[in-house]
Amino acid sequence: MARVGLTSERLIRAGAELADEVGFDQVTVSALARRFGVTVASLYSHVRNSQDLRTGIALLALGELAERAADALAGRAGKEALTAFANVYRDYAREHPGRWAAAQLRLDPATAAASAGGRHAQMMRAILRGYDLTGPDETHAVRLLGSVFHGFVSLELGGGFDHSAPDPQESWVRVLDGVDALLRNWPGTRPADAEGR
Repeated sequence: MARVGLTSERLIRAGAELADEVGFDQVTVSALARRFGVTVASLYSHVRNSQDLRTGIALLALGELAERAADALAGRAGKEALTAFANVYRDYAREHPGRWAAAQLRLDPATAAASAGGRHAQMMRAILRGYDLTGPDETHAVRLLGSVFHGFVSLELGGGFDHSAPDPQESWVRVLDGVDALLRNWPGTRPADAEGR
């Protein structure tokens, strides 16, 4: 029988803590059962399986990130908003590496649509309106921002910058300066006959 007080929410939060400690890939129902000192079977009334648990952690992480980003963006526009949003991602990843990894989990379409992931895209689009980007250019720019933020953070967390100078913080500031400059000078649409050249 499960220990009194165990709920799906409590297990998911404990799973998120475990992910930050040992890595998202190591989070399983078995590992969580050991953490609570209960049998695996006793958790199945709260989470169906390890994938269900991992999905719950991903949804938790996306929600936490969205809340932080919304708070950071309040009253900001342009480069100030871009920097605040980017810093939320980087800070969250460094504070919660397991949850950050969980936020990258591929979700099925219905779960993704119901998640806070859409809020992230909406906030990025709101930032880009300050750069007068709309339509397809806005979509391209959202993809650029996601690639830059996730790429830099993933390399940093993986130790990719540990053995070189200058300090990654200096690079981060320069990268954001560069992204801001690019967004302010977004290239025009290429003629159809020039595509692919």
